[in-house]
Amino acid sequence: MSPADRPAGGPLEGLRVGVTASRKAEEQITLLRRRGALVDWAPVLRSGLAGVEDEALRAATARVMDEPVDMLVATTGVGMKAWLGATERWGTRAALLAHLADAEIIARGPKTVGALRSEGLRELWSPSSECFDDVLAHLRGRDLTGKRIVVQEHGQSLSMVAHALRRQGAVVQVVTVYRVEAAADPAPTFRMVDLIADGELDAVTFTAAPAVKALLEAAEVTGRRAAMLESFRTGVLAASVGPVTAAALAQWSVPTVWPERSRLAALVTLLEHELPARRRGTSLDVADGHQLRLLGDKVLLDSREVRLTPAPLAVLRALAEQPGRVVGRADLLAALPSGTAGSEHAVEMAVARLRQAVGARVVQTVVKRGYRLSVVSGD
Repeated sequence: MSPADRPAGGPLEGLRVGVTASRKAEEQITLLRRRGALVDWAPVLRSGLAGVEDEALRAATARVMDEPVDMLVATTGVGMKAWLGATERWGTRAALLAHLADAEIIARGPKTVGALRSEGLRELWSPSSECFDDVLAHLRGRDLTGKRIVVQEHGQSLSMVAHALRRQGAVVQVVTVYRVEAAADPAPTFRMVDLIADGELDAVTFTAAPAVKALLEAAEVTGRRAAMLESFRTGVLAASVGPVTAAALAQWSVPTVWPERSRLAALVTLLEHELPARRRGTSLDVADGHQLRLLGDKVLLDSREVRLTPAPLAVLRALAEQPGRVVGRADLLAALPSGTAGSEHAVEMAVARLRQAVGARVVQTVVKRGYRLSVVSGD
């Protein structure tokens, strides 16, 4: 399939989307092309999973079986299935399941929950966010002295997680089932970096946090990481399949959108609504005779581009959705990108930076209520 081929018409007609997925890439590309998008594909990770050598996994499993397990932290459904599939080959599946049955089980997300329940294992707790940081927060503060914890690794090293749990007194064993590695041929990834850095794409989709890391590493190698991040912050939409992948982008202050359900179809539907709206943009006549235009993450004040960091940009977009109306501090706080300090002071700082960029009179304070754009008239 040539990425340049696409049907005429559709809500994404004329828009160019980069796809970084390796798994289920063709399904995603087909969904995008059916909606008229031009798709550029760079599988930044190896296709499939690099399984750990059978001997190493078998030895790790034997160590798990040596002593009772107090807690199992299961991080991925595919990892649990692969681990149990290996024990099926060795004839020890039933023994491992019985050994884990009395453990406190924490599952990182719904796919992991599904994999566990299909084997008769029941999780005690799972974060709604699917973020591993929330798993650690759940465990932080607990007395884990002497607790034996088994952590199923999710493709990337969790050695720091193990160290953190050991600091709380736990005895930790990490079981590595598979590894996620960068693509063997980096050429498509380098090309994707250039397309993003040069602002040639309207959006880029991410379906795995390791893909973010691999793309950033490729950008660092080519000396274009700063340019690529700037493009993400000012024009190229980063679209994630869910909050876990979005968190990997948020670490670099990249604004990210993701659907409520972590599914490919939901991701494409999100782009179907988000990208045309960004292309149309918003034009507002504001205080002091200025015209303010929002084109995606690009902001123009009287045809002059205004560069905003993610927090003030998020505030501006929230205010522009209700021009002239008061938006409360709590709503503005909710609009700030993840990773921003969660207090009203963060809103005040974002508003202050926004005023420095677009003019103090453009954003009005409404005492005890919030803020609003000083709008003369709007489209």
